[in-house]
Amino acid sequence: MARYNPKETEPRWRKAWADADSFRAVIDRTKPKYYVLEMFPYPSGRLHMGHVRNYSLGDVIARFKRARGFSVLHPMGWDAFGLPAENAAMERGVDPKGWTYDNIARMRDELKQLGLSIDWSREFATCDVEYYGQQQALFLELYKRGLVYRREATVNWDPVDQTVLANEQVVDGRGWRSGAVVEKRKLNQWFLRITDYADQLTDDLETLDRWPEKVRVMQENWIGRSKGLRMTFRWADGAAPAGQEDGVEVYTTRPDTLYGASFVGVAADHPLAEQIAAKNPAAAAFVAECKKGGASQAEIDTAEKQGFDTGLKVKHPFDPSIELPVWIANFILMDYGTGAIFGCPAHDQRDLDFARKYGLPVRAVVLPPGEDPAAFTAFMSTEATEAYTGPGVIFNSDFLDGLDVEAAKSAAIDRVEAQDDGEGAVVFRLRDWGVARQRGWGCPIPVVHCQKDGVVPLPPSALPVALPDDLEFGKPGNALARHPTWKHTTCPACGGPAERETDTLDTFVDSSWYFARFANPDAAEPVDREACDYWMPVDQYIGGIEHAVLHLLYARFVTKALADDGMLGVREPFAGLFTQGMVTHETYRRQSGEWVEPNEVELVAEGATRRALLVGSGEPLVIGDVEKMSKSKKNTVAPEEIFDVYGVDAARLFVLSDSPPERDTQWSSAGVQGAWRFVNRVWEEFDSQPPAAASPPADDDAAAQALRVATHKLVKQVTEAIDTFRFNSGIARLYEFLNLLKANPAKDASPALLGARQEALSAFARLIGPFTPHLAEECWARIGGEHMVVEAAWPTFDPALTEDAVKVLPVQVNGKRRGEISAPAGAEPAEVEKIVLDDPEIARRLEGLTIRKVIVVKDRIVNIVAA
Repeated sequence: MARYNPKETEPRWRKAWADADSFRAVIDRTKPKYYVLEMFPYPSGRLHMGHVRNYSLGDVIARFKRARGFSVLHPMGWDAFGLPAENAAMERGVDPKGWTYDNIARMRDELKQLGLSIDWSREFATCDVEYYGQQQALFLELYKRGLVYRREATVNWDPVDQTVLANEQVVDGRGWRSGAVVEKRKLNQWFLRITDYADQLTDDLETLDRWPEKVRVMQENWIGRSKGLRMTFRWADGAAPAGQEDGVEVYTTRPDTLYGASFVGVAADHPLAEQIAAKNPAAAAFVAECKKGGASQAEIDTAEKQGFDTGLKVKHPFDPSIELPVWIANFILMDYGTGAIFGCPAHDQRDLDFARKYGLPVRAVVLPPGEDPAAFTAFMSTEATEAYTGPGVIFNSDFLDGLDVEAAKSAAIDRVEAQDDGEGAVVFRLRDWGVARQRGWGCPIPVVHCQKDGVVPLPPSALPVALPDDLEFGKPGNALARHPTWKHTTCPACGGPAERETDTLDTFVDSSWYFARFANPDAAEPVDREACDYWMPVDQYIGGIEHAVLHLLYARFVTKALADDGMLGVREPFAGLFTQGMVTHETYRRQSGEWVEPNEVELVAEGATRRALLVGSGEPLVIGDVEKMSKSKKNTVAPEEIFDVYGVDAARLFVLSDSPPERDTQWSSAGVQGAWRFVNRVWEEFDSQPPAAASPPADDDAAAQALRVATHKLVKQVTEAIDTFRFNSGIARLYEFLNLLKANPAKDASPALLGARQEALSAFARLIGPFTPHLAEECWARIGGEHMVVEAAWPTFDPALTEDAVKVLPVQVNGKRRGEISAPAGAEPAEVEKIVLDDPEIARRLEGLTIRKVIVVKDRIVNIVAA
């Protein structure tokens, strides 16, 4: 018997698929369609096991749906613009374009080695001029509709890298790459009006019933729709600052707590703060210090609360005798609400921390259930270190006393509106999407700046605006802005001299519509409506939870905008979403703290413990935590090393079978070795089968009939497992079935059993196809399957053969399990009751009791009520 040889078989079958063009997506209106897409990779130059898992998951679905008669689109592309290429250019003195395309070539070869059922004819990279030229056309369409605008905005500026940073790229107030102290600057920036779609983006989450609930919640929280009150606190002394004569406008979601107000706070970049800072050096110093602080909401929430008392006071809206000081505070964001708040320390933790620091009053106005009003008031005012944010009734609040929180909110809004001091309002945390980046390796924004005509969008005939091939990345800053000639052009409006926009688009723009381009990547327009009407939406989208908010939110927004423009016929891009777990591995370090790669480690068992030694020297190593594979901690495993030893299918099988796909899977050499053993056991079984079955299975051959029943049950189980993304469960059933085949070998088998085995092996080869496609082809050919297994229909099962003839039913006595009985499937309650009462063990459990009632749930359970 020949040993299975993946080095010979796997390349041969990949060539056969390529020669037959097996995976080309075709619009066939006689079939149902299925569009499966994994989030496209950044071309870093090397696959890791996370890639293997992610793309194997999608491949299982694509192959499964194709076998079930669907016309399948399963494409691949590259998210190729962005900082990593620029960093490589700076650090290595290479051209980012060449570096990127070299990486794409290497990763494409590795992905093809995985045997993925991808239509490579649709491949593109976002740095292809053909792609980003069409993106520029989309930008101009959105510009015409008023969804693109330019305004001055406060940004995080890295003075060393000379670029704007996203909040996520600011760590402890410093640039994530340069380590420089980040400055807050006001720059003219390009924005997309995603806030115009805030309501739709929130409401339509309800339609995404095949998305993980946690992702929908994350999106809803990010959008942050809140109902509250926008109101003005009037000045107490009539000496209003210029331009702020009406008072300080705030937005609050807790108008029920207005009687608990002890101060009004404004953001450091609020117009009032800037006006005061212009005249007061101390205020100016405080504002400058605030602008060095953290940029993310999380950093702001956890930073020490700091404030500057402006000396100004405002009147309480319900009691003019109460005056509240106005402070500039470092924990207030200008881009949420109005950039100003009223502080209610008793019922907001940030306000309480601020009040304790500066000795401001803390007045409780929401009484928790069961609390004494006087005791709770005293405790909150002097001792409490945690704000109370739970339910209760309003007290210490005049006309609001006795109302619950929601009723008090309504009553407070009504009073403020009656006083003409404000009105109820809906506000979103979501801000318009800033898409400008001061980077050379990105999609150029297709506008020019003319001294006569201002900002002028380019006509379609001027597209694409291609990047120059001689960008210089040897020093920080925007390489496009430094280029000696590229930015100089003529104005399309007046014909005079003009300069191109040197900012490029955020890479999230690149990934916000790529899925629609895959429907026809050769179309002369950005989106081929006819092709998209067939393929869209994506039926199954697969990717990491780290993209649960921004990427998905932007893709949803762009899809809705294109639908409103008539370019798409769907309003949601992804009908189904699956967020896979990560591939993890132990970490290893030398005593000095230096990370060590797994292939440099020898693990030695010593009883119940293990030691890690450095290969070659035997130096003892520290075994660290199991963490996501990352280059920084050197706990990665190179896929090609696994492929070379065990073959691609064994690697695929392990990452698909180790755990449910939504959970992390820990890589282990023992695990992949187990998968390799399974591959060989499968091949041994197929290699031992005669080329053709003798005769069909006979009903009177017990072994043949049992195998046939097990085969049909297996088809049902694996089909359901793939349908519900329980791939590990489906593979477990295949492992079990292989044991049954081993117990019924071909050698000396009856003709009926040989026939049952042939039926079983035919089904088995097709069932393993999505998981181990190369092995499946080799097995299919071995038993004389017609054509290739990739062209074969998915096996079907006979429902009559999948139902158990006998059911095992648990028996409860007074709600406690006391045994089980076997009864014919579908048996009537009277028959089941007789079996139960005749059972000796159940009878023993009932000794001394009088049976009151026997309740039979058909084929499920028996409950006996006795006293």
